[in-house]
Amino acid sequence: MIPDLLLERFPHPPTAELFSQRVLAIDKAKGVIRLSFVATGAFLNPAGAVQGGILVAMLDDTMGPALWVMNGEETYSATIDLSVSFLAAAKPGLLYGEGRVVQRGKTIAFLEAQLSDPAGRVVARSTASARIAKAR
Repeated sequence: MIPDLLLERFPHPPTAELFSQRVLAIDKAKGVIRLSFVATGAFLNPAGAVQGGILVAMLDDTMGPALWVMNGEETYSATIDLSVSFLAAAKPGLLYGEGRVVQRGKTIAFLEAQLSDPAGRVVARSTASARIAKAR
């Protein structure tokens, strides 16, 4: 269940609108978030699959919010490095992102995420390290 107060303060950057991002579930204690995205025809490569850079942006937009959920609105994350594995072609339509905080220190966090299609097939996964910064 999504706590109403936390959801009301959830950041909505322009990419959230671009990707039709929706929060499906959060677990503050574990630093886990589940989101949905919509990949439109505008995001396709010449082969008809969702372009890899779009998938990377969706993964990044899943990992950062996982850390935000754990920390609350007091901090934000700045990605330091990010590694992605593309496991299958992503077709246009609904995609699900699940992100989690693997480890959180005082200034650095280690994160991971995966994107899957409606059938549950994982299309991409990522790991990242992020700097934890105070919210402005």
